[in-house]
Amino acid sequence: MTRSTLPRTGTGRAELLSRAAKATDALGLFAGASDRLRRLVPYDAAVWRVTDPVTGLMTAPIRAENLDEGGCAVYWEAELFTDNVNLFRDLARAPVPVAGLRRATGDLPARSTLYESFMRPRGLGDELRAVLRVGGRPQGHISLFRAEGRAAFGDAEVALIASLVTPLAGRLRSFAEPPAPPPDGAPSAASSGSPYGPGPGLLLFGPGGALLSVNDDALAYLDALPEGPAVPSPQGVRVPAWVRASAMKARAVAEGRDRGPVRARVRDRAGRWLVCHASCLREADGGPGASAVVIEPAKSSEIVPLIVDAYGLTDRETEVTQYIARGLPTGEIAALLHLSPHTVRDHIKAVFEKVGVSSRGALVGRLFTEYYAPPAERNITRVRHD
Repeated sequence: MTRSTLPRTGTGRAELLSRAAKATDALGLFAGASDRLRRLVPYDAAVWRVTDPVTGLMTAPIRAENLDEGGCAVYWEAELFTDNVNLFRDLARAPVPVAGLRRATGDLPARSTLYESFMRPRGLGDELRAVLRVGGRPQGHISLFRAEGRAAFGDAEVALIASLVTPLAGRLRSFAEPPAPPPDGAPSAASSGSPYGPGPGLLLFGPGGALLSVNDDALAYLDALPEGPAVPSPQGVRVPAWVRASAMKARAVAEGRDRGPVRARVRDRAGRWLVCHASCLREADGGPGASAVVIEPAKSSEIVPLIVDAYGLTDRETEVTQYIARGLPTGEIAALLHLSPHTVRDHIKAVFEKVGVSSRGALVGRLFTEYYAPPAERNITRVRHD
């Protein structure tokens, strides 16, 4: 990137962020950002992913560009079960959450199992990956790929991507905000009833990642999930790539190769919040066996942390909000937090302004009741560019 390109880069970056600010959902954000970014940082293929901000686990929706299906398992096998470079979990905590493969390996990409198993067979020569984070929490991942023979991603391109991480993550975070209440008499998602069965959905995956069995409730959940990269199975079920990756993550945790809870929140196509969690079962000899993935409606306690984060509440404002939800008056909140009533009222005023309400009842309704009624999204995710 030369001096002559800097003004163009600055203008292109501003256009990208302006378009991102107008996006109404994650897929729209990804599509618009990718269209603008490709003009500033040329690449041949890409994957844009939403992640659970609490656990960092990949979830939906996912946008894959110029990549055929069938490679997701190979990609995450290298990510979870090998000594790879630029792991997403490490980047999430790095001072700069952006890294290029060739740059990190001293232009010797064969040091990376990801390159050997996933990239080289597909004619890809370099990957630039980034964790979109804000407030210390990951909201998404980006993987940009260049074809073999093209120049590696350079320092200036890494710096440009790094400058986009926080604003894009902030926009992703904002999509967890619940909508304004519907007009009087209008039905909400809460009143429309659940399309699912009475029990949780259960999928069982073998040690190699193949789907072994699935119950009927799980099929109902899968039918309602956003479209995106999926893996075929012997049962004729197309398993979303992120669901299979959850099973693989559970096995990696059981083997001591990874850590943390395997839990992710996701919206279905109607906007209802679901929670997906996975664990690895043990064989008779104590070794890791099959992995069970459970999908079920999310409780408000699962979603409120995401919504609180989406509004940008501080830790103290979050504490005050929790006490308000319990119905405590200002004086009691002040005593519990060892603050003056005046300070508590200031916090309450700040919370009202951020959430866009004017009363305690409206605040509780917005955060703890209406979380499951977002606008429906359309999810078209796999695209190709001429």
